[in-house]
Amino acid sequence: MPDRDADPLIVAISSRTLFDMEDSHALFEREGIDAYADFQRLHEDDILEPGIAFPLVRKLLALNEGAPAEAPRVEVILISRNSADTGLRIFNSIAHHGLSIRRAAFSNGAAPYPYIRPFGADLFLSTHAEDVRNALAAGVAAATLLPAKAPQQRHDQLRIAFDGDAVIFDDEGERVSREGGLAAFAAHERAHAGEPLSGGPFRGFLDALHRLQAAFPAGQASPIRTALVTARSVPAHERVIRTLREWGIRLDEALFLGGRAKGPFLEAFGADIFFDDSEHNIVSARDHVAAGHVPHGVANRG
Repeated sequence: MPDRDADPLIVAISSRTLFDMEDSHALFEREGIDAYADFQRLHEDDILEPGIAFPLVRKLLALNEGAPAEAPRVEVILISRNSADTGLRIFNSIAHHGLSIRRAAFSNGAAPYPYIRPFGADLFLSTHAEDVRNALAAGVAAATLLPAKAPQQRHDQLRIAFDGDAVIFDDEGERVSREGGLAAFAAHERAHAGEPLSGGPFRGFLDALHRLQAAFPAGQASPIRTALVTARSVPAHERVIRTLREWGIRLDEALFLGGRAKGPFLEAFGADIFFDDSEHNIVSARDHVAAGHVPHGVANRG
């Protein structure tokens, strides 16, 4: 069983990723904060429907089963631009759905990202792209989730998939590819196959997830399963494998797709969420699974 003295995995989420609040958000954009506040108070007892991150949050919190209440393995924290007053509907919905979320920051319209680091978050998920970029700049793994219907859960396991370059690793490979093309990229990776890649913005989150995963039985019995889903192909696979070995990180599955569309493979894996720096890949993946855009690296500059 997990070590009761180990630090929990901490995930911070926005209210619009946890619940479907698009109607009230559209009202806010159309008529302003006062109309939005009046709407939330009027519907205070109306339970919000699950949002895009709801299944992920439920599976994360389920990892606390059997753990002491004072020493959870996973903690989910709400980070919201609502006020505490208008946020009462959110907490009523949290209670209704039986989610063990006890900590929150309500910024009343101000940017809430400064509170993410003091909470010790390993990951931040939001629909607000600027907050995500600011969290990444502060050294916290973060991704933008576009509002969508919550995907159907395909497995009892928590399944998380990652792109490699500019997510788990830095964007060195993407920079070489953009400057010199695929042939230059392949030659560069062969020449540097024995040199570990530098860590990207999700290196810390991957470390924290691996520590949690390593405390459970390995293999199919584990409640957590991870996958690398990358456009890389042979011979660019070797450096990735050696880097993960150097880091002491176990990824359960690795898919080297050589440029094939990722969506069908993510669906086959049954990902609860997928992280990628390419907006093109996120648009494709969203047809199959929940997907988070990581606005980092050369693909997101300019």
